[in-house]
Amino acid sequence: MARDIDPSLNRRRLRIELRKAREDAGLTQRDAADSVEWSLSKLIRLEAGTVSLSVTDLRALLQLYGVTEPGLVAELEEAARGSKGQSWWAPYNDMVHPQFAQYLGYESATTSLRTYNPVLIPALFQTEDYAMAQLAPRSAPEEARRSAELRTTRQERMFDGGQGPEVRIVLDEAAIRRVVGGPGVMRHQLEHLKTMSRHPRVTMRLLPFTAGAHYSVAGSFILLGFRDGDDLLFLEGPTSMSSSRDDLELTARYLECFEEISNKAYRGDRMIELIDAVMESLDNT
Repeated sequence: MARDIDPSLNRRRLRIELRKAREDAGLTQRDAADSVEWSLSKLIRLEAGTVSLSVTDLRALLQLYGVTEPGLVAELEEAARGSKGQSWWAPYNDMVHPQFAQYLGYESATTSLRTYNPVLIPALFQTEDYAMAQLAPRSAPEEARRSAELRTTRQERMFDGGQGPEVRIVLDEAAIRRVVGGPGVMRHQLEHLKTMSRHPRVTMRLLPFTAGAHYSVAGSFILLGFRDGDDLLFLEGPTSMSSSRDDLELTARYLECFEEISNKAYRGDRMIELIDAVMESLDNT
């Protein structure tokens, strides 16, 4: 499945450029909203990248901010036109909360993804049976099925085809030893991890128990990178996901954490040997 351009990508471009233009013009969000006779909440949502923007409204902001360079104006007008329309996850809107919808938009546009979970296999690497078993304790069967289907669609968009982001994953030994769904489901999941470790755009490592404590030992996180050099941090909880877009110090701390655990983690044959040992232990249960 191709990773077609999602409206969120255009909204993100507008968010970055318009916020920069406003700050360069020396205006607060309140100043800008009052000048174009908008509500403050409208401008906040625009700069958060959660809403589309008409070309007419865009031109009003560009005039206010003094942006006149023809090439940039044309690019932003095209982004405004492309900011409308439904996102690919529209069929699941009833179960996708706003924070997760924002994340999915960014995931569609990312050029690099780094992820770590201390207790579970990250969603982008889960088999459908594993996902269903993981979701079952807190979801009705139909909801769990649709959530697992959404994860499968995300995986297809991420990994199918020759183009897509570079993905780096650090598995935790706790995640591969936690038997989710029973030995059969877990065995299939571990085989899937071995297969994905050979994907040309995936770098997989496995953090052993002996690595000890680290900054994110109690929580999972995802770091998304983009062509403009911007990195976004998303922290995952049991039922929600939060972004720390403006906390650059916190993002830097998680970037450092990811490099630290990557350096301590097993890779290559040593990683596969540990996965195989866990699979062998499942055969004996």
